[in-house]
Amino acid sequence: MAKVDFTDRQNRPNIIELKDVSQSYDGGETYVLKDVNFLIEDKPEQGQFVCILGPSGSGKSTILRYIANLQKPTSGEVLIKGKPASREHRVSMVFQQYSSLPWMTVLDNVGLALRYQGFDKKTRDQKAMEMIELVGLAGQEKKFAQYPTLSGGQLQRVAIARSLLANSQIILMDEPFGALDVKTRLQMQDLLEDLWIKFQPTVVFVTHDISEAVYLGDDIYVLKSAPAYFVEHIKVDLPFGRDRTIKRDPKFIEMVRSIEDIMVALSSEKK
Repeated sequence: MAKVDFTDRQNRPNIIELKDVSQSYDGGETYVLKDVNFLIEDKPEQGQFVCILGPSGSGKSTILRYIANLQKPTSGEVLIKGKPASREHRVSMVFQQYSSLPWMTVLDNVGLALRYQGFDKKTRDQKAMEMIELVGLAGQEKKFAQYPTLSGGQLQRVAIARSLLANSQIILMDEPFGALDVKTRLQMQDLLEDLWIKFQPTVVFVTHDISEAVYLGDDIYVLKSAPAYFVEHIKVDLPFGRDRTIKRDPKFIEMVRSIEDIMVALSSEKK
């Protein structure tokens, strides 16, 4: 399958760019990703929600780790706002596994990044409390951020609040709702939609759920595997500020079916 052409641009500054990125774990005998390019242009005062779909093991999470500077590729460049990804400009990431520090309270977890940035406790507690209220955790701030003291959905709210407070411009999310029950997952999708409208960040969201990608995303990129590269770019031409009723819209249903066909085609390819 042909690679996605990232040269069709709107002449905006780049916020995230992967240039000819490859990943090998055996010295170059086998590549998990090969010459991968990926480009997201900045949309200030608008934001964007970019979803990545692909088969298991295709490298979706690896791409997020590159952007977050948690992993270096074997070759190629990873640029954030035109500069190499670095510890000094690390991008926040929400994982599928609960990532809060269980020996710390919700308040301290949410304000953790501000602590490392040198803010005094009064300031970081004030800012953290504002974010806690926004994600619907008011009253839970003095509890320890651990299961079962907090539910899975509440722990992911802690992670989202922490990420927004650390860097509200770019947020990476690696299947953050994958371990949640259906009801909680739907609630978290709606919460994320509301927060995205409020803060207008660039969100890069990995999921296996096609319906979730269409519901949340502006753009969907599909990754093939062995070795991985992007083979499809789908613009989600649905109204801004969606609610759950959009899932009954024939246009929504047709888009989900179309992407399902792409995924089935990818899974049936001979490696």
